[in-house]
Amino acid sequence: MLLTACRAAATRTLIGGRSARVLASRFAHAPVASAAAASSSAAAATAAAAPPSLVAESRVRVASLLEGGEARLGETVVVKGWVRTVRTQKSFSFVEVNDGSSLKGVQVVAEDGLDSYDVVDALSTGAAVAVRGEVVASPAKEQSIELRASLVELVGSCPADSYPLQKKRHSLEFLRSIAHLRPRTNTIGAAMRVRSALSFATHEFFRSRGFVHVHTPLLTASDCEGAGEMFRVTTLPAAGEAAQPAAAAAGCGDDVAALDRAVKSAGEAVRALKEAAVVDKEAVDGAVQELLARKAKLQAATEKQVGDPFADDFFGRAAYLTVSGQLCAETYASALGDVYTFGPTFRAEDSNTARHLAEFWMIEPEMAFTDLAANMDNAEAYVKHVVQYALRSCADDFAMFAQFYDKGLKARLQALVETPFARVSYTEAVELLRAEIAKDPSKWEYPCVEFGTDLATEHERWLAEVAFGSAVFVYNYPKAIKAFYMRDNDDGKTVAAMDLLVPGVGELIGGSQREERLPMLLSKMEESGLDPEDYWWYVDLRRYGSVPHSGYGLGFERLVCYVTGIPNIRDVIPFPRYPGSCDF
Repeated sequence: MLLTACRAAATRTLIGGRSARVLASRFAHAPVASAAAASSSAAAATAAAAPPSLVAESRVRVASLLEGGEARLGETVVVKGWVRTVRTQKSFSFVEVNDGSSLKGVQVVAEDGLDSYDVVDALSTGAAVAVRGEVVASPAKEQSIELRASLVELVGSCPADSYPLQKKRHSLEFLRSIAHLRPRTNTIGAAMRVRSALSFATHEFFRSRGFVHVHTPLLTASDCEGAGEMFRVTTLPAAGEAAQPAAAAAGCGDDVAALDRAVKSAGEAVRALKEAAVVDKEAVDGAVQELLARKAKLQAATEKQVGDPFADDFFGRAAYLTVSGQLCAETYASALGDVYTFGPTFRAEDSNTARHLAEFWMIEPEMAFTDLAANMDNAEAYVKHVVQYALRSCADDFAMFAQFYDKGLKARLQALVETPFARVSYTEAVELLRAEIAKDPSKWEYPCVEFGTDLATEHERWLAEVAFGSAVFVYNYPKAIKAFYMRDNDDGKTVAAMDLLVPGVGELIGGSQREERLPMLLSKMEESGLDPEDYWWYVDLRRYGSVPHSGYGLGFERLVCYVTGIPNIRDVIPFPRYPGSCDF
């Protein structure tokens, strides 16, 4: 019994297993004096034989090691990461270790005379390891250096028979089902590094121009877009749970809930009409009136209750997840000058496409004393800055994207950075499209284009890729298809709005000069079916020191898709949220 315990103590978890086995052998032939003496000797011998764990030692990141290249020859370093591949030869093994800091891993050469070679023998893809070794020149063409191991320590095992990521290419759809493991793949790892670079460059750009970063709230009672596609946040009981006292006493909670759903439905109808290929102004006006009527019925039903249906809710009123930080950013631009937000936003759109998410990140600058032209200037400078930074910082990742997703990616991005963005009015863009479509309408999915048409992706891409051959701003859109906060132009038909269209994607940015004139804003809110009382604080900005101001919004995931060439937006965010999917 004592001998077994000594052997176990001598061999436990020590990665340099051969020394441990020698030690255990010595114990097997040693005379047993007493239990206490033998245990003490075994513990002392084990402590003397076992090197300190590498887990506690500082590590060198693989990216830094590879970047240093031959300048680091002769250094002894510790690398920690996950095993990508293991290739066992007659007297040594090659182990590729990647720690996520770069697309490439470092090749570890472990010779069979290594004390810890029994651990190397048992390694499999996915295992976490720590390796100490000397940086030596590599004879392989793909790399200038490799690591000659002196100690290999297993940090976390990974059973090969159940690990879902093997040395083969997996579909992006499959990887979404294992979103907790997919960052270990080349594609998702590279996408996240580029995403990080774009995020850093975003803050760098705005900070260098004197902007203040404002953290706008995620919880709100206001609908920035006015379409009702918002996620409600509540602490009230769900159906089937005990009712709150006020609602139970009222006895008409179901009617209010039904009217609330009717208001949402009417809001969706207004949005759909505004986004139609051809906007019917009479139909839009009719739908807005229906929305106002339903809101009035909801208010009347609510007043009949013995209390506000949301009186017992956490905020004492209906609350939602924000669809945009714009309105709050405008308040701070009215005091701090130039500000920007960068945070998550939410849309309850039942849309299952490669371009939509229910939760996504938005970059939204707001600039005081700025008109539409200056707004476009800033947007162009921003896009060029972040793309150039990513190209410079993630060269290996872009090489991989070019190989597997878009061979012309780097050239297209470089052209974006170097070529001035074109600018064309919406009216002129429609005329260009009409002339092109007339040549062969059968080539177009949406051949009907006229003033008032909300341009489809195929229209946007043709303008950017064919008509101008570069990124292009389309500006001065019809007021009927744009939001209430956009400033009316003097022609009475258009608003000072702009969209940035880029080759390969279509719309990347949407922005406008904001309506700073109080009477005009109130009129536009009424036309959109919005109650100014719900936006009293936003209206106040036009009462107290109102100034011309502009801003824009950029969906960060669309930017990452554009820069990486990855076709589906669900693959450029760590944990995608879309209809029917809220896992992880």
